[in-house]
Amino acid sequence: MTQTSKNIAITGSGLIGSLLAIFLRRHGHKITVFDRRPDIRTIKFSGRSINLAMSNRGWNTLRQVGLEEEIKEIAIPLYRRAMHVEDKPLYFQNYGKEDEAIWSISRGLLNKRMIELSEAEGVEFRFNEKVWDIDLPKAQIFTGTSEKGAWKEYDFDIVFGCDGAFSRIRHKMQRRSRFDYSQDFIDVGYKELTIPANADGSHKLDKNSFHIWPRETFMFIAMPNLDGSFTCTLFLPFEGDVSFQKLGTKKEVIDFFESYFPDVIEDIGNLTDDFFKNPTSAMVTMKCFPWTYWDKVALVGDSAHAIVPFYGQGMNAGFEDIFVLNQLISEHGDEWETIFDNYQRSRKPDADAIAELSYRNFVEMSSKTADPKFLLQKKIEKHFAQKHPDKWIPVYSRVTFSDQPYSEALAIGDKQEKIMQEIMAIPDINLKWDSDEVEKRLLELIVKNNTKI
Repeated sequence: MTQTSKNIAITGSGLIGSLLAIFLRRHGHKITVFDRRPDIRTIKFSGRSINLAMSNRGWNTLRQVGLEEEIKEIAIPLYRRAMHVEDKPLYFQNYGKEDEAIWSISRGLLNKRMIELSEAEGVEFRFNEKVWDIDLPKAQIFTGTSEKGAWKEYDFDIVFGCDGAFSRIRHKMQRRSRFDYSQDFIDVGYKELTIPANADGSHKLDKNSFHIWPRETFMFIAMPNLDGSFTCTLFLPFEGDVSFQKLGTKKEVIDFFESYFPDVIEDIGNLTDDFFKNPTSAMVTMKCFPWTYWDKVALVGDSAHAIVPFYGQGMNAGFEDIFVLNQLISEHGDEWETIFDNYQRSRKPDADAIAELSYRNFVEMSSKTADPKFLLQKKIEKHFAQKHPDKWIPVYSRVTFSDQPYSEALAIGDKQEKIMQEIMAIPDINLKWDSDEVEKRLLELIVKNNTKI
């Protein structure tokens, strides 16, 4: 269904804002994107990024506008985890079936490309112009160099807030009656570091793996870049016996890495310089509702549902918001209030579900991946899923390699976990994990739950 052309503003030139702009331009709308920051193409990236992990939901959305293959040119497929566990040899865990992968992409590189593609579609970007306020009923926004200085006034038909977890648009919506809002910071922060390429441009570690050093309450990860380097992230509590608080000198940082990450310390470039130069960033889960106001304003991506990054689904979830919006636009044409209402009601349960899954995955990645019992459980699940793919799909595969709603994946994953706890309680399970007895019991429990899981 075609739409009448509208004058639309988007706040935020990040991945969600720039991709949404492309979709809306394809529907014939005039798009202006505002961002308080300078053009990312003109500055050095900030050192507070975690590499992106593009998976099925993100690719599905890019495919809708013919950009999948172009973006894959700046991405590297990761088929497995490389586990660097203390006092054990390096070992690998495949993510899914043989050809299933998540894709490592530099956030800065992708953002630059998305802005270029948006401009090619005719989108206007207004950088260094901060939105300070919005008149919700009028879709009127006010920008300026400071909160107390002179403001410019712009009139639009519709405004999309894509300005992140601390959205200015959402901030104004929060002042309205019956607007639900919560934010929850976890006690773990993160800091970016780098493993540079070898002299010949090759990667120092296996380039088709997501490298993880799990250390119970903290961890270190590394994801490859096209230039042979790895973007690394240290996740560590802010305070405590082992924490950022305890790493105040270069010697303390070196001692920490020598104690916990001795196999990689020599590979990290400019360790102490980058450690103190790059910021220690916080992570927040943010939930709110409603996401829209009449037929005038809608929140998309982190501005509606910020999550911690441990499932690699923040960008993918935001792209899926756009995918759903695009479907509703095609279905309902000019009925923007219907589009917005259906959008928020369909996406809210899934946003809450991926927030929960993301937090759980931090516990799994940092501590359970080094636990022999947990590894055995995953081994049993994978063995059974290979024999009975119609009866058991692991929750990770449902989230990462399918477009099944996040809320369904969470609910089914909880049922699977309950079943597996019964299986793990079988005497001598470590000796007969691949036996007919265990397979039969799994089949019985699936029937008992009355669902294909």
